[in-house]
Amino acid sequence: MFIPAHRQQFTMFNVHQLELPSETDSRPPEGTRRMIDGAERVFYDGYWIKTYPVPADTLEAKKRLIEGLTRRLFNHTEHGLNIPGTRLNEAKAAHAAETDPARKRVKAAMLAGAYFNRATDIFRKLVELQADGIEIRSDDALMRECGQCLLDAMELGRFVLHRSGEEGIDELWGEPFRAFSIPLEDFYESRYIKIGQTMRDIDRIADAMVENFTQVPAFASVAGLIRDFAETAKVKAENLRTDHDIFEVWAQLVTAAERLANFTPLPQTIDNDRADPHGHRVSDGLLLLRQGRDLIFYIARARTPMPKSTREYIERCAVYLATGRLPLAPAPLPA
Repeated sequence: MFIPAHRQQFTMFNVHQLELPSETDSRPPEGTRRMIDGAERVFYDGYWIKTYPVPADTLEAKKRLIEGLTRRLFNHTEHGLNIPGTRLNEAKAAHAAETDPARKRVKAAMLAGAYFNRATDIFRKLVELQADGIEIRSDDALMRECGQCLLDAMELGRFVLHRSGEEGIDELWGEPFRAFSIPLEDFYESRYIKIGQTMRDIDRIADAMVENFTQVPAFASVAGLIRDFAETAKVKAENLRTDHDIFEVWAQLVTAAERLANFTPLPQTIDNDRADPHGHRVSDGLLLLRQGRDLIFYIARARTPMPKSTREYIERCAVYLATGRLPLAPAPLPA
Protein backbone atom coordinates (compact mmCIF):
# COMPACT_ATOMS: atom_id res chain seq x y z
CA MET A 1 0.00 0.00 0.00
CA PHE A 2 1.32 3.44 -0.92
CA ILE A 3 2.28 5.52 2.10
CA PRO A 4 3.08 9.20 1.40
CA ALA A 5 6.02 10.94 3.06
CA HIS A 6 3.87 12.68 5.65
CA ARG A 7 2.39 9.32 6.65
CA GLN A 8 5.85 7.82 7.07
CA GLN A 9 7.04 10.53 9.42
CA PHE A 10 3.76 10.36 11.32
CA THR A 11 4.19 6.62 11.78
CA MET A 12 7.74 7.06 13.01
CA PHE A 13 6.99 9.72 15.61
CA ASN A 14 3.29 9.54 16.44
CA VAL A 15 2.31 5.92 16.24
CA HIS A 16 5.15 4.92 18.53
CA GLN A 17 4.93 8.28 20.27
CA LEU A 18 8.42 9.27 21.43
CA GLU A 19 11.05 6.56 21.23
CA LEU A 20 14.04 7.46 23.43
CA PRO A 21 17.34 6.10 22.09
CA SER A 22 19.07 5.94 25.45
CA GLU A 23 18.41 6.24 29.16
CA THR A 24 20.18 9.60 29.25
CA ASP A 25 17.65 11.17 26.92
CA SER A 26 14.49 12.70 28.31
CA ARG A 27 11.04 13.47 27.03
CA PRO A 28 10.97 16.97 25.48
CA PRO A 29 8.83 19.62 27.17
CA GLU A 30 5.26 20.02 25.96
CA GLY A 31 5.16 22.52 23.10
CA THR A 32 8.66 21.71 21.82
CA ARG A 33 9.00 22.37 18.09
CA ARG A 34 11.31 20.52 15.72
CA MET A 35 11.85 20.24 12.00
CA ILE A 36 11.19 16.59 11.08
CA ASP A 37 11.69 15.49 7.46
CA GLY A 38 11.54 19.11 6.37
CA ALA A 39 8.30 19.99 8.19
CA GLU A 40 7.74 21.66 11.54
CA ARG A 41 6.06 19.58 14.22
CA VAL A 42 5.12 20.35 17.82
CA PHE A 43 5.27 17.87 20.71
CA TYR A 44 2.18 17.31 22.87
CA ASP A 45 1.04 14.24 24.81
CA GLY A 46 3.84 12.12 23.36
CA TYR A 47 3.06 12.94 19.72
CA TRP A 48 4.83 15.09 17.14
CA ILE A 49 1.95 16.99 15.54
CA LYS A 50 1.91 18.75 12.20
CA THR A 51 1.82 22.55 12.51
CA TYR A 52 0.33 25.20 10.25
CA PRO A 53 1.31 28.84 9.70
CA VAL A 54 -0.59 31.24 11.95
CA PRO A 55 -2.37 33.95 9.94
CA ALA A 56 -2.04 37.62 10.84
CA ASP A 57 -4.14 38.47 13.89
CA THR A 58 -6.72 40.62 12.07
CA LEU A 59 -10.51 40.84 12.12
CA GLU A 60 -10.59 39.34 8.63
CA ALA A 61 -8.54 36.33 9.74
CA LYS A 62 -10.69 35.87 12.85
CA LYS A 63 -13.84 36.11 10.75
CA ARG A 64 -12.66 33.31 8.45
CA LEU A 65 -11.61 31.20 11.43
CA ILE A 66 -14.90 31.68 13.31
CA GLU A 67 -16.90 30.92 10.17
CA GLY A 68 -14.89 27.72 9.70
CA LEU A 69 -15.30 26.71 13.34
CA THR A 70 -19.05 27.33 13.15
CA ARG A 71 -19.39 25.14 10.05
CA ARG A 72 -17.32 22.48 11.77
CA LEU A 73 -19.52 22.68 14.84
CA PHE A 74 -22.75 22.09 12.93
CA ASN A 75 -21.09 19.28 10.97
CA HIS A 76 -20.50 17.26 14.16
CA THR A 77 -23.61 18.01 16.22
CA GLU A 78 -27.12 16.64 16.04
CA HIS A 79 -29.26 17.74 13.11
CA GLY A 80 -31.50 20.80 13.07
CA LEU A 81 -29.34 23.26 15.02
CA ASN A 82 -28.19 25.53 12.19
CA ILE A 83 -30.75 28.24 12.93
CA PRO A 84 -30.10 31.57 11.13
CA GLY A 85 -29.03 34.44 13.35
CA THR A 86 -31.96 36.46 12.02
CA ARG A 87 -34.30 34.09 13.93
CA LEU A 88 -32.57 34.52 17.28
CA ASN A 89 -35.57 36.19 18.94
CA GLU A 90 -37.88 33.42 17.69
CA ALA A 91 -35.50 30.79 19.05
CA LYS A 92 -35.40 32.57 22.42
CA ALA A 93 -39.20 32.70 22.60
CA ALA A 94 -39.60 29.03 21.61
CA HIS A 95 -37.11 27.94 24.26
CA ALA A 96 -38.65 30.12 26.98
CA ALA A 97 -42.18 28.86 26.28
CA GLU A 98 -41.30 25.14 26.25
CA THR A 99 -42.19 23.13 29.37
CA ASP A 100 -41.47 19.55 28.27
CA PRO A 101 -37.88 18.76 29.48
CA ALA A 102 -36.88 16.73 26.43
CA ARG A 103 -38.18 19.28 23.93
CA LYS A 104 -36.69 22.12 25.97
CA ARG A 105 -33.24 20.51 25.64
CA VAL A 106 -33.61 20.39 21.86
CA LYS A 107 -34.82 23.99 21.72
CA ALA A 108 -31.88 25.06 23.91
CA ALA A 109 -29.58 23.42 21.36
CA MET A 110 -31.37 25.25 18.53
CA LEU A 111 -31.00 28.51 20.45
CA ALA A 112 -27.26 27.86 20.77
CA GLY A 113 -27.08 27.50 17.00
CA ALA A 114 -28.90 30.78 16.50
CA TYR A 115 -26.51 32.56 18.85
CA PHE A 116 -23.53 31.23 16.94
CA ASN A 117 -24.92 32.36 13.61
CA ARG A 118 -25.78 35.80 15.00
CA ALA A 119 -22.20 36.18 16.22
CA THR A 120 -20.88 35.19 12.79
CA ASP A 121 -23.23 37.69 11.11
CA ILE A 122 -22.00 40.49 13.36
CA PHE A 123 -18.36 39.66 12.81
CA ARG A 124 -18.88 39.59 9.06
CA LYS A 125 -20.36 43.11 9.15
CA LEU A 126 -17.53 44.37 11.35
CA VAL A 127 -14.99 43.14 8.82
CA GLU A 128 -16.90 44.85 6.02
CA LEU A 129 -16.88 48.13 7.96
CA GLN A 130 -13.16 47.79 8.60
CA ALA A 131 -12.59 47.19 4.89
CA ASP A 132 -14.39 50.51 4.25
CA GLY A 133 -11.86 52.27 6.45
CA ILE A 134 -13.96 52.45 9.62
CA GLU A 135 -11.90 51.76 12.73
CA ILE A 136 -13.29 48.95 14.88
CA ARG A 137 -12.14 49.11 18.47
CA SER A 138 -12.15 46.13 20.84
CA ASP A 139 -14.68 47.93 23.08
CA ASP A 140 -17.07 48.63 20.19
CA ALA A 141 -20.70 47.82 21.07
CA LEU A 142 -20.98 45.33 18.19
CA MET A 143 -17.78 43.63 19.27
CA ARG A 144 -19.22 43.24 22.77
CA GLU A 145 -22.48 41.89 21.38
CA CYS A 146 -20.60 39.41 19.20
CA GLY A 147 -18.62 38.17 22.17
CA GLN A 148 -21.76 37.86 24.29
CA CYS A 149 -23.51 35.82 21.58
CA LEU A 150 -20.57 33.42 21.45
CA LEU A 151 -20.53 33.19 25.24
CA ASP A 152 -24.28 32.50 25.38
CA ALA A 153 -23.90 29.81 22.72
CA MET A 154 -21.09 28.21 24.69
CA GLU A 155 -23.22 28.17 27.85
CA LEU A 156 -26.02 26.41 25.97
CA GLY A 157 -23.59 23.94 24.41
CA ARG A 158 -24.08 21.52 27.32
CA PHE A 159 -27.54 20.74 25.91
CA VAL A 160 -26.17 19.68 22.53
CA LEU A 161 -25.28 16.11 21.60
CA HIS A 162 -22.74 14.81 19.13
CA ARG A 163 -24.33 13.46 15.96
CA SER A 164 -23.90 9.95 17.40
CA GLY A 165 -26.31 10.86 20.22
CA GLU A 166 -23.92 9.59 22.90
CA GLU A 167 -22.49 12.79 24.36
CA GLY A 168 -21.79 16.42 23.71
CA ILE A 169 -18.44 17.80 22.62
CA ASP A 170 -18.13 20.87 24.81
CA GLU A 171 -14.78 21.75 23.27
CA LEU A 172 -16.38 22.54 19.91
CA TRP A 173 -18.71 25.05 21.51
CA GLY A 174 -15.89 26.88 23.25
CA GLU A 175 -13.60 27.18 20.22
CA PRO A 176 -15.31 30.10 18.42
CA PHE A 177 -15.37 32.15 21.63
CA ARG A 178 -11.67 31.47 22.22
CA ALA A 179 -10.88 32.37 18.61
CA PHE A 180 -12.73 35.65 19.20
CA SER A 181 -11.17 36.49 22.57
CA ILE A 182 -7.49 35.40 22.39
CA PRO A 183 -4.65 35.95 19.89
CA LEU A 184 -4.70 33.57 16.94
CA GLU A 185 -1.27 32.22 17.85
CA ASP A 186 -2.58 31.13 21.25
CA PHE A 187 -5.67 29.63 19.64
CA TYR A 188 -3.61 27.53 17.23
CA GLU A 189 -1.47 26.28 20.11
CA SER A 190 -4.58 25.23 22.04
CA ARG A 191 -5.69 23.20 19.01
CA TYR A 192 -2.38 21.29 18.92
CA ILE A 193 -2.90 20.38 22.58
CA LYS A 194 -6.36 19.01 21.74
CA ILE A 195 -5.04 17.10 18.74
CA GLY A 196 -2.45 15.44 20.98
CA GLN A 197 -5.24 14.42 23.36
CA THR A 198 -7.26 13.17 20.39
CA MET A 199 -4.40 10.97 19.20
CA ARG A 200 -3.93 9.65 22.72
CA ASP A 201 -7.57 8.59 22.94
CA ILE A 202 -7.53 7.01 19.49
CA ASP A 203 -4.62 4.88 20.69
CA ARG A 204 -6.46 4.07 23.95
CA ILE A 205 -9.48 2.81 22.02
CA ALA A 206 -7.35 0.84 19.56
CA ASP A 207 -5.32 -0.70 22.40
CA ALA A 208 -8.52 -1.80 24.17
CA MET A 209 -9.87 -3.28 20.94
CA VAL A 210 -6.70 -5.24 20.24
CA GLU A 211 -6.27 -6.39 23.84
CA ASN A 212 -9.81 -7.72 24.11
CA PHE A 213 -10.67 -8.91 20.60
CA THR A 214 -7.48 -10.87 20.03
CA GLN A 215 -8.33 -13.06 23.03
CA VAL A 216 -11.54 -14.15 21.31
CA PRO A 217 -10.77 -16.95 18.81
CA ALA A 218 -13.14 -15.66 16.13
CA PHE A 219 -11.40 -12.24 16.16
CA ALA A 220 -7.80 -13.37 16.72
CA SER A 221 -6.62 -11.97 13.36
CA VAL A 222 -8.21 -8.51 13.60
CA ALA A 223 -5.32 -6.62 15.25
CA GLY A 224 -3.67 -5.52 12.01
CA LEU A 225 -6.88 -3.96 10.68
CA ILE A 226 -7.47 -2.12 13.95
CA ARG A 227 -3.93 -0.73 14.07
CA ASP A 228 -3.99 0.36 10.44
CA PHE A 229 -7.28 2.18 10.94
CA ALA A 230 -6.03 3.89 14.11
CA GLU A 231 -2.89 5.09 12.32
CA THR A 232 -4.87 6.60 9.45
CA ALA A 233 -7.27 8.19 11.96
CA LYS A 234 -4.39 9.95 13.73
CA VAL A 235 -3.09 11.22 10.41
CA LYS A 236 -6.54 12.63 9.67
CA ALA A 237 -6.69 14.28 13.10
CA GLU A 238 -3.61 16.41 12.37
CA ASN A 239 -4.52 17.36 8.79
CA LEU A 240 -6.88 20.22 7.98
CA ARG A 241 -9.39 19.82 5.17
CA THR A 242 -7.56 22.60 3.32
CA ASP A 243 -4.27 20.67 3.35
CA HIS A 244 -2.96 19.54 -0.03
CA ASP A 245 -2.58 16.00 1.36
CA ILE A 246 -6.26 15.68 2.31
CA PHE A 247 -7.18 13.64 -0.78
CA GLU A 248 -4.73 10.89 0.13
CA VAL A 249 -5.40 11.19 3.86
CA TRP A 250 -9.18 10.95 3.57
CA ALA A 251 -9.05 8.10 1.04
CA GLN A 252 -6.76 6.11 3.33
CA LEU A 253 -9.02 6.70 6.34
CA VAL A 254 -12.21 5.66 4.55
CA THR A 255 -10.73 2.54 3.00
CA ALA A 256 -9.12 1.48 6.30
CA ALA A 257 -12.51 1.92 7.98
CA GLU A 258 -14.15 -0.19 5.27
CA ARG A 259 -11.62 -3.00 5.68
CA LEU A 260 -12.21 -3.07 9.43
CA ALA A 261 -16.00 -3.03 9.03
CA ASN A 262 -15.79 -5.89 6.52
CA PHE A 263 -13.67 -8.12 8.78
CA THR A 264 -14.76 -11.76 8.56
CA PRO A 265 -14.48 -13.68 11.86
CA LEU A 266 -12.58 -16.95 11.85
CA PRO A 267 -14.77 -20.06 11.85
CA GLN A 268 -15.59 -21.24 15.36
CA THR A 269 -14.62 -24.79 16.24
CA ILE A 270 -15.16 -27.08 19.19
CA ASP A 271 -12.45 -29.64 18.66
CA ASN A 272 -9.16 -27.81 18.22
CA ASP A 273 -6.94 -25.18 19.81
CA ARG A 274 -9.10 -22.33 18.53
CA ALA A 275 -12.12 -23.41 20.52
CA ASP A 276 -13.82 -20.59 22.47
CA PRO A 277 -14.54 -21.84 25.99
CA HIS A 278 -16.64 -18.77 26.80
CA GLY A 279 -18.81 -19.07 23.70
CA HIS A 280 -18.45 -15.44 22.62
CA ARG A 281 -21.37 -14.37 20.47
CA VAL A 282 -19.82 -13.42 17.12
CA SER A 283 -22.65 -11.07 16.14
CA ASP A 284 -22.10 -9.09 19.35
CA GLY A 285 -18.39 -8.94 18.63
CA LEU A 286 -18.95 -7.61 15.12
CA LEU A 287 -21.29 -4.94 16.46
CA LEU A 288 -18.73 -3.93 19.10
CA LEU A 289 -15.98 -3.84 16.48
CA ARG A 290 -18.01 -1.49 14.30
CA GLN A 291 -18.89 0.69 17.29
CA GLY A 292 -15.17 1.11 17.93
CA ARG A 293 -14.60 1.93 14.28
CA ASP A 294 -17.34 4.57 14.43
CA LEU A 295 -16.05 6.12 17.65
CA ILE A 296 -12.51 6.48 16.31
CA PHE A 297 -13.99 7.99 13.14
CA TYR A 298 -16.00 10.54 15.16
CA ILE A 299 -12.99 11.55 17.25
CA ALA A 300 -10.64 11.82 14.27
CA ARG A 301 -13.05 13.99 12.29
CA ALA A 302 -13.82 16.29 15.23
CA ARG A 303 -10.13 16.38 16.25
CA THR A 304 -11.37 16.51 19.84
CA PRO A 305 -11.57 13.79 22.54
CA MET A 306 -14.92 12.23 23.46
CA PRO A 307 -14.08 11.08 27.01
CA LYS A 308 -17.48 9.68 28.02
CA SER A 309 -17.87 7.63 24.83
CA THR A 310 -14.26 6.46 25.02
CA ARG A 311 -14.57 5.33 28.64
CA GLU A 312 -17.85 3.50 28.03
CA TYR A 313 -16.57 1.79 24.89
CA ILE A 314 -13.47 0.47 26.66
CA GLU A 315 -15.73 -0.84 29.44
CA ARG A 316 -17.95 -2.61 26.87
CA CYS A 317 -14.89 -4.29 25.36
CA ALA A 318 -13.94 -5.68 28.77
CA VAL A 319 -17.48 -6.91 29.43
CA TYR A 320 -17.62 -8.65 26.05
CA LEU A 321 -14.33 -10.46 26.70
CA ALA A 322 -15.43 -11.57 30.17
CA THR A 323 -19.00 -12.61 29.35
CA GLY A 324 -19.11 -13.30 25.64
CA ARG A 325 -22.02 -10.87 25.30
CA LEU A 326 -22.29 -7.19 24.47
CA PRO A 327 -23.87 -5.09 27.23
CA LEU A 328 -26.73 -2.80 26.32
CA ALA A 329 -25.56 0.48 24.85
CA PRO A 330 -25.84 3.41 27.27
CA ALA A 331 -28.81 5.72 26.90
CA PRO A 332 -28.22 9.21 25.49
CA LEU A 333 -27.24 11.90 27.97
CA PRO A 334 -30.18 13.39 29.88
CA ALA A 335 -31.14 17.00 29.34
